[in-house]
Amino acid sequence: MEERTYSDLAGSACLGSETAFAELMSLLRRRMYSIACSYLRNEEDALKVLQETVERAWTGCGRLRKPELFTPWIIAILIRCCADEQKVRRRGIPTEQIYSDNHGKIMSDRDSDLEQRLERMKPKYRHVLMLRYAADLTAADIAAVLKCPEDTVNSRLHQGLKLLQLEVQPGGVFRHA
Repeated sequence: MEERTYSDLAGSACLGSETAFAELMSLLRRRMYSIACSYLRNEEDALKVLQETVERAWTGCGRLRKPELFTPWIIAILIRCCADEQKVRRRGIPTEQIYSDNHGKIMSDRDSDLEQRLERMKPKYRHVLMLRYAADLTAADIAAVLKCPEDTVNSRLHQGLKLLQLEVQPGGVFRHA
């Protein structure tokens, strides 16, 4: 059997090939899971959001004009699904559940404080920081996901890190507002 390139798979998936789409999902599943967990901090919610993302991607794949942009496109869908889930959470889930890690243990106060500070950041900074450091995407990939220039991504990364740094006292202790 001939090995197909990522571009070939994306093109076939966009033309309706379930097999090609499944192969792409297999190639992207770890990265997508990592992104969902970094946004939601809960394995069950991350898996639910991944399922929703895959469903949305499958139904919309035929409308993707540039299959070579499949990865940024599906990550953008994933981020929107995560944001939707976060909105649902804010309507009634206790804080202890929101800040639990993938194994159900409560995160340290420092980690929880960092998460809360990221949540309070403007989305333009929070998204680039999470995609860069939690999902390990390059600035070019982030630019494709967020549909903005790479220079803008770099600027937002720099500014977001600066904003986080302003919240930290010397010695790594967070200042409380």
